[in-house]
Amino acid sequence: MTTAAAPSVAPFRFFGLTVLRTERLSPSMRRVTFGGPGLDGFAAGGRDQSLSLFLPHPGQQEPFVPVAEDGTWFDAWRAAPEDVRAVMRAYTVRAQRRGDDGATEIDIDFAVHEDGGPACRWAEAAAPGQRLKALGPAVEDNTSVRFRPPRDTGWVLIWADETALPAASAALEWLPAGTKAQAWLEVPHARDRLELRTEADVTVHWLVRDQGALSAVEAVRGTELPDGNPYAWIAGEASGVRELRRHLVQERKFDRGRVTFVGYWRRGLSEEQVREEAARGSA
Repeated sequence: MTTAAAPSVAPFRFFGLTVLRTERLSPSMRRVTFGGPGLDGFAAGGRDQSLSLFLPHPGQQEPFVPVAEDGTWFDAWRAAPEDVRAVMRAYTVRAQRRGDDGATEIDIDFAVHEDGGPACRWAEAAAPGQRLKALGPAVEDNTSVRFRPPRDTGWVLIWADETALPAASAALEWLPAGTKAQAWLEVPHARDRLELRTEADVTVHWLVRDQGALSAVEAVRGTELPDGNPYAWIAGEASGVRELRRHLVQERKFDRGRVTFVGYWRRGLSEEQVREEAARGSA
Protein backbone atom coordinates (compact mmCIF):
# COMPACT_ATOMS: atom_id res chain seq x y z
CA MET A 1 0.00 0.00 0.00
CA THR A 2 1.33 3.45 -0.87
CA THR A 3 0.46 6.67 0.87
CA ALA A 4 -0.24 9.64 -1.35
CA ALA A 5 1.92 12.66 -0.64
CA ALA A 6 0.12 15.72 0.68
CA PRO A 7 -0.34 18.33 -2.06
CA SER A 8 2.23 21.10 -1.88
CA VAL A 9 1.12 24.61 -1.02
CA ALA A 10 2.41 27.48 -3.14
CA PRO A 11 4.37 29.84 -0.87
CA PHE A 12 2.52 32.92 -2.15
CA ARG A 13 -0.96 33.58 -3.51
CA PHE A 14 -3.53 36.35 -3.80
CA PHE A 15 -5.67 37.31 -0.83
CA GLY A 16 -8.58 39.69 -0.44
CA LEU A 17 -8.23 42.29 2.34
CA THR A 18 -11.03 44.30 3.93
CA VAL A 19 -10.22 47.30 6.12
CA LEU A 20 -11.50 46.71 9.67
CA ARG A 21 -10.09 49.76 11.46
CA THR A 22 -7.31 52.36 11.40
CA GLU A 23 -5.12 53.90 14.09
CA ARG A 24 -2.74 56.87 14.17
CA LEU A 25 0.42 55.56 15.85
CA SER A 26 2.50 58.73 15.48
CA PRO A 27 2.73 61.79 13.23
CA SER A 28 4.46 59.68 10.56
CA MET A 29 2.90 56.25 11.08
CA ARG A 30 -0.66 55.03 10.48
CA ARG A 31 -1.80 51.46 11.13
CA VAL A 32 -4.47 49.79 9.03
CA THR A 33 -5.94 46.51 10.28
CA PHE A 34 -7.35 44.14 7.67
CA GLY A 35 -9.57 41.08 7.96
CA GLY A 36 -12.36 39.30 6.14
CA PRO A 37 -12.81 35.84 4.62
CA GLY A 38 -10.37 36.69 1.83
CA LEU A 39 -7.54 36.28 4.34
CA ASP A 40 -8.27 32.59 4.96
CA GLY A 41 -5.02 30.67 4.61
CA PHE A 42 -2.76 33.67 5.14
CA ALA A 43 0.37 32.55 7.02
CA ALA A 44 2.93 35.23 7.85
CA GLY A 45 6.37 34.14 8.98
CA GLY A 46 6.83 37.11 11.31
CA ARG A 47 9.89 39.33 11.53
CA ASP A 48 10.23 41.35 8.29
CA GLN A 49 7.58 39.39 6.40
CA SER A 50 6.68 41.37 3.29
CA LEU A 51 3.82 41.24 0.82
CA SER A 52 2.79 43.04 -2.34
CA LEU A 53 -0.19 45.28 -1.70
CA PHE A 54 -2.48 46.35 -4.57
CA LEU A 55 -4.30 49.67 -4.19
CA PRO A 56 -7.21 51.10 -6.22
CA HIS A 57 -7.10 54.39 -8.03
CA PRO A 58 -9.49 57.13 -6.86
CA GLY A 59 -12.98 56.25 -8.02
CA GLN A 60 -12.34 52.50 -8.16
CA GLN A 61 -14.18 50.27 -5.69
CA GLU A 62 -11.46 47.61 -5.82
CA PRO A 63 -7.96 47.38 -7.27
CA PHE A 64 -7.70 45.97 -10.79
CA VAL A 65 -5.41 42.92 -10.86
CA PRO A 66 -6.11 40.48 -13.73
CA VAL A 67 -5.28 36.99 -12.44
CA ALA A 68 -5.50 34.06 -14.87
CA GLU A 69 -6.75 30.59 -13.89
CA ASP A 70 -3.16 29.34 -13.71
CA GLY A 71 -2.27 32.12 -11.25
CA THR A 72 -0.26 34.25 -13.67
CA TRP A 73 -0.90 37.97 -13.49
CA PHE A 74 2.17 40.18 -13.91
CA ASP A 75 2.24 40.51 -17.71
CA ALA A 76 -1.50 41.26 -17.92
CA TRP A 77 -1.27 43.70 -15.03
CA ARG A 78 1.67 45.50 -16.59
CA ALA A 79 -0.08 45.66 -19.98
CA ALA A 80 -3.13 47.43 -18.51
CA PRO A 81 -3.22 51.25 -18.62
CA GLU A 82 -1.43 52.86 -15.66
CA ASP A 83 -4.59 54.68 -14.59
CA VAL A 84 -6.52 51.39 -14.53
CA ARG A 85 -4.15 48.76 -13.16
CA ALA A 86 -3.76 48.63 -9.40
CA VAL A 87 -0.93 50.51 -7.73
CA MET A 88 1.50 47.90 -6.38
CA ARG A 89 3.61 48.55 -3.27
CA ALA A 90 5.65 46.33 -0.96
CA TYR A 91 4.80 46.46 2.76
CA THR A 92 5.60 44.60 5.96
CA VAL A 93 3.06 42.47 7.80
CA ARG A 94 3.48 44.10 11.20
CA ALA A 95 1.41 41.46 12.99
CA GLN A 96 -1.00 38.60 12.34
CA ARG A 97 -3.65 37.38 14.78
CA ARG A 98 -6.11 34.49 14.66
CA GLY A 99 -9.24 34.80 16.75
CA ASP A 100 -11.05 32.04 18.61
CA ASP A 101 -13.33 31.70 15.59
CA GLY A 102 -10.34 31.14 13.29
CA ALA A 103 -10.68 34.52 11.60
CA THR A 104 -7.43 36.23 10.64
CA GLU A 105 -6.45 39.86 11.12
CA ILE A 106 -3.26 41.53 9.95
CA ASP A 107 -1.78 44.94 10.74
CA ILE A 108 0.13 46.96 8.15
CA ASP A 109 1.83 50.16 9.29
CA PHE A 110 2.19 52.90 6.67
CA ALA A 111 4.89 55.57 6.89
CA VAL A 112 3.08 58.73 5.78
CA HIS A 113 4.17 62.29 4.99
CA GLU A 114 2.72 65.39 3.36
CA ASP A 115 4.19 64.90 -0.11
CA GLY A 116 3.67 61.13 -0.12
CA GLY A 117 2.64 59.03 -3.09
CA PRO A 118 -0.51 56.99 -3.75
CA ALA A 119 0.04 54.56 -0.88
CA CYS A 120 0.41 57.41 1.62
CA ARG A 121 -2.72 59.08 0.30
CA TRP A 122 -4.67 55.83 0.42
CA ALA A 123 -3.60 55.08 4.00
CA GLU A 124 -4.52 58.55 5.22
CA ALA A 125 -8.03 58.17 3.78
CA ALA A 126 -8.52 54.47 4.58
CA ALA A 127 -11.88 53.59 6.14
CA PRO A 128 -13.59 50.37 7.30
CA GLY A 129 -15.09 48.34 4.50
CA GLN A 130 -12.62 49.31 1.78
CA ARG A 131 -11.14 46.35 -0.13
CA LEU A 132 -7.63 45.65 -1.37
CA LYS A 133 -5.74 42.70 -2.80
CA ALA A 134 -2.40 41.33 -1.67
CA LEU A 135 0.07 38.80 -2.97
CA GLY A 136 1.11 37.30 0.33
CA PRO A 137 2.41 34.23 2.13
CA ALA A 138 0.47 30.98 2.34
CA VAL A 139 3.27 29.22 4.29
CA GLU A 140 5.17 30.67 7.23
CA ASP A 141 8.66 29.68 6.08
CA ASN A 142 8.88 31.74 2.90
CA THR A 143 11.49 33.74 1.04
CA SER A 144 9.92 37.11 1.90
CA VAL A 145 11.19 36.70 5.47
CA ARG A 146 14.79 37.90 5.31
CA PHE A 147 15.64 38.54 8.96
CA ARG A 148 17.44 35.25 9.65
CA PRO A 149 20.29 35.38 12.18
CA PRO A 150 22.62 32.35 11.86
CA ARG A 151 22.60 29.87 14.73
CA ASP A 152 25.99 31.01 16.01
CA THR A 153 24.98 34.69 16.22
CA GLY A 154 26.39 36.36 19.32
CA TRP A 155 24.66 39.70 18.88
CA VAL A 156 22.42 41.53 16.40
CA LEU A 157 22.74 44.95 14.74
CA ILE A 158 19.61 46.61 13.31
CA TRP A 159 19.30 49.86 11.39
CA ALA A 160 16.02 51.11 9.92
CA ASP A 161 14.43 54.34 8.82
CA GLU A 162 10.70 54.95 9.27
CA THR A 163 9.77 52.90 6.20
CA ALA A 164 11.47 49.87 7.75
CA LEU A 165 10.47 50.64 11.35
CA PRO A 166 7.53 48.16 11.30
CA ALA A 167 9.85 45.37 10.17
CA ALA A 168 12.53 46.30 12.70
CA SER A 169 9.92 46.43 15.48
CA ALA A 170 8.60 42.99 14.56
CA ALA A 171 12.15 41.60 14.39
CA LEU A 172 12.91 42.94 17.88
CA GLU A 173 9.74 41.29 19.20
CA TRP A 174 10.83 37.99 17.63
CA LEU A 175 14.34 37.93 19.11
CA PRO A 176 14.70 35.37 21.94
CA ALA A 177 14.96 36.63 25.51
CA GLY A 178 18.41 37.85 26.44
CA THR A 179 19.70 38.23 22.87
CA LYS A 180 22.17 41.10 22.73
CA ALA A 181 21.24 43.72 20.15
CA GLN A 182 22.04 47.27 19.08
CA ALA A 183 19.33 49.09 17.10
CA TRP A 184 19.49 52.44 15.30
CA LEU A 185 16.03 53.67 14.31
CA GLU A 186 15.72 56.82 12.20
CA VAL A 187 12.46 58.80 12.29
CA PRO A 188 11.38 62.29 11.17
CA HIS A 189 10.07 63.60 14.51
CA ALA A 190 10.53 62.96 18.23
CA ARG A 191 6.90 61.84 18.56
CA ASP A 192 7.60 59.08 16.00
CA ARG A 193 9.61 57.18 18.63
CA LEU A 194 7.21 54.31 19.18
CA GLU A 195 7.16 52.04 22.21
CA LEU A 196 9.03 48.83 21.39
CA ARG A 197 8.24 45.44 22.88
CA THR A 198 11.11 42.98 23.14
CA GLU A 199 12.63 40.46 25.52
CA ALA A 200 16.04 40.95 23.92
CA ASP A 201 18.84 42.79 25.72
CA VAL A 202 18.73 45.68 23.26
CA THR A 203 20.13 49.20 23.26
CA VAL A 204 17.96 51.43 21.07
CA HIS A 205 19.42 54.58 19.51
CA TRP A 206 16.69 56.86 18.13
CA LEU A 207 17.91 59.10 15.31
CA VAL A 208 15.44 62.01 14.99
CA ARG A 209 15.98 63.92 11.76
CA ASP A 210 14.35 67.21 12.77
CA GLN A 211 16.68 67.25 15.79
CA GLY A 212 19.78 67.02 13.58
CA ALA A 213 20.40 63.29 13.90
CA LEU A 214 23.62 61.77 12.61
CA SER A 215 23.56 59.70 9.44
CA ALA A 216 23.43 55.93 9.78
CA VAL A 217 27.15 55.50 9.12
CA GLU A 218 28.14 58.35 11.46
CA ALA A 219 25.99 56.96 14.26
CA VAL A 220 27.24 53.39 13.94
CA ARG A 221 30.86 54.40 13.36
CA GLY A 222 30.84 56.35 16.62
CA THR A 223 29.63 53.38 18.69
CA GLU A 224 31.77 50.65 20.24
CA LEU A 225 30.21 47.37 19.12
CA PRO A 226 30.07 44.14 21.15
CA ASP A 227 32.45 41.22 20.66
CA GLY A 228 31.27 37.93 19.19
CA ASN A 229 29.73 36.82 15.91
CA PRO A 230 27.45 39.62 14.64
CA TYR A 231 24.40 39.50 12.43
CA ALA A 232 23.27 42.77 10.80
CA TRP A 233 19.89 43.63 9.29
CA ILE A 234 19.73 47.07 7.69
CA ALA A 235 16.79 48.43 5.69
CA GLY A 236 15.46 51.73 4.43
CA GLU A 237 16.54 54.26 1.81
CA ALA A 238 18.77 52.41 -0.66
CA SER A 239 21.80 54.72 -0.76
CA GLY A 240 22.01 54.90 3.04
CA VAL A 241 21.68 51.14 3.28
CA ARG A 242 24.52 50.60 0.79
CA GLU A 243 26.77 53.07 2.61
CA LEU A 244 26.17 51.41 5.97
CA ARG A 245 26.78 47.96 4.49
CA ARG A 246 30.13 49.12 3.09
CA HIS A 247 31.06 50.45 6.54
CA LEU A 248 30.19 47.16 8.24
CA VAL A 249 31.96 44.96 5.68
CA GLN A 250 34.98 47.10 4.82
CA GLU A 251 35.68 48.96 8.07
CA ARG A 252 34.15 46.72 10.72
CA LYS A 253 35.12 43.51 8.86
CA PHE A 254 31.68 41.88 9.08
CA ASP A 255 31.34 38.73 7.01
CA ARG A 256 29.24 39.69 3.95
CA GLY A 257 27.07 36.62 4.50
CA ARG A 258 26.08 37.92 7.93
CA VAL A 259 24.69 41.24 6.64
CA THR A 260 21.12 41.35 5.32
CA PHE A 261 20.48 44.64 3.54
CA VAL A 262 17.26 45.77 1.86
CA GLY A 263 16.63 49.02 -0.01
CA TYR A 264 12.96 49.77 0.74
CA TRP A 265 12.96 52.92 -1.42
CA ARG A 266 15.24 55.17 -3.46
CA ARG A 267 15.47 58.89 -2.99
CA GLY A 268 13.98 60.77 -5.94
CA LEU A 269 12.35 57.74 -7.57
CA SER A 270 8.88 56.23 -7.29
CA GLU A 271 8.50 52.48 -6.90
CA GLU A 272 7.27 52.31 -10.50
CA GLN A 273 10.45 54.03 -11.70
CA VAL A 274 12.62 51.68 -9.65
CA ARG A 275 10.78 48.68 -11.09
CA GLU A 276 11.11 49.95 -14.66
CA GLU A 277 14.82 50.60 -14.14
CA ALA A 278 15.28 47.06 -12.84
CA ALA A 279 13.37 45.65 -15.79
CA ARG A 280 15.60 47.54 -18.25
CA GLY A 281 18.69 46.28 -16.47
CA SER A 282 17.59 42.66 -16.73
CA ALA A 283 16.54 42.92 -20.39
